[in-house]
Amino acid sequence: MTVLFTVWGYDVTAIEFASVVLAFLAIGLGIRGTRWTWPFYFLSSLLYGWLFVEFDLFASAATQLIFMAAAIWGWFSWGREGVRTPSRLAAATRIRGLVGAAVLWVLVVPLLASVGGAATWGDAFMLVGSLAGQLLMVLQKTETWPVWIVVNTVGAVLYFSQGLYFTSLFYAVLILMAVAGWRAWSSRSPATTVASPAPAGA
Repeated sequence: MTVLFTVWGYDVTAIEFASVVLAFLAIGLGIRGTRWTWPFYFLSSLLYGWLFVEFDLFASAATQLIFMAAAIWGWFSWGREGVRTPSRLAAATRIRGLVGAAVLWVLVVPLLASVGGAATWGDAFMLVGSLAGQLLMVLQKTETWPVWIVVNTVGAVLYFSQGLYFTSLFYAVLILMAVAGWRAWSSRSPATTVASPAPAGA
């Protein structure tokens, strides 16, 4: 891979640098809720998929295919107006989602090990967590942002351990961007209300 520049002895390749820049643009636009987030997501995911294959992070590479598909879906789903009023998941749906994600995470780990994947537990978590986060974003659910906070935290540690220091720093910054996204979408999301019981005899 072509080295673009070197920072503290770490070679930043052109593909890693381009992936990070495009992803920053995508997430910034996603916080604003504009549909133009999705083309940048698509291009960043395409480049990151290539990068992760080179480092044997097969689940992270597969995650990029999910991102690319979600980018196409999100472009048409959000429409011209983008996200105007994000909604929230019901409590029962959140619990089912967490249980389902945990089960899928455990199932993916041995599959990665069987193909010689690196850092299988962390890589599998990134796959499952990113799938959940991206799905929630396409569906315009406010919960997408706390999911991304967790995923980005794991990603920062995982990619640092694998020697992808520039990407690790990128994920650390993404934690702060996810917090900003959570605040922005929460301010536009209607508060969850519980219907009052009807008066007796009504």
